[in-house]
Amino acid sequence: MTNHSLITREINYTTADGKTYVGFFVAPKSTTPLAAVLVGPEWWGRNDYVAQRATELAEHGYAAFAIDMYGDKKTTELAAQAGEWMHETFAMPNSIVERAQAAFDALCQQPEVDANRIAGVGFCYGGKVLLDLARAGAPIKAVAAFHASLGSQTPAQVGKVQAELLVLHGAADSMVSLEDVAQFEQEMTTAQVKHEVMILADAKHGFTNPLADQRAKANNIDLGYNAQAEKIGMQAMYRLFEQKLN
Repeated sequence: MTNHSLITREINYTTADGKTYVGFFVAPKSTTPLAAVLVGPEWWGRNDYVAQRATELAEHGYAAFAIDMYGDKKTTELAAQAGEWMHETFAMPNSIVERAQAAFDALCQQPEVDANRIAGVGFCYGGKVLLDLARAGAPIKAVAAFHASLGSQTPAQVGKVQAELLVLHGAADSMVSLEDVAQFEQEMTTAQVKHEVMILADAKHGFTNPLADQRAKANNIDLGYNAQAEKIGMQAMYRLFEQKLN
């Protein structure tokens, strides 16, 4: 069903190397500029899932922009291909932040958006993308990262991170360990970054995506959807955004 009170459009933007990306923008109709949320995709690319998450944010009153991290809104359902594309962005030192910053800038330029009230949410790979953007000092108020890769080649520095961080991690996640979570918490404590980590019971990697079990079976990887963990995590995310963006 189409929500006719929402504005949607695709937005082309480029990075310094001239590569073109196609983000998905959605916002409620409003006479005043809105707080906005940058939405980082899973490693599958800028697919229907990340567009749906952006749409839900718009239904909650925010403008939202689903990032295209691979260019030309490429997507895949094959883990090998997703891994290849994702690791290409790991291989180039500043690639993740440059692509995320380009999307951030594109979002800020939209007439519906109040550029002083931006938050971010990311899922899996997209969680790392948003956390790295925050580590780089982007003027972002809050970041929620769901089942995210938490490490970084450029750890947070004292005084640089402007965002309050919320990490939603599944207790049964075999891809990101509790040791990884502890290291992330140590990094943020050392850098004096306001942060919270929620460990969600019985939740595997990918717990917010209803297609996780299907993708797990097709690719022989350890993903799983958990509706209860998704609900708890989303409620925590919306609480944070209300606090930081209003």
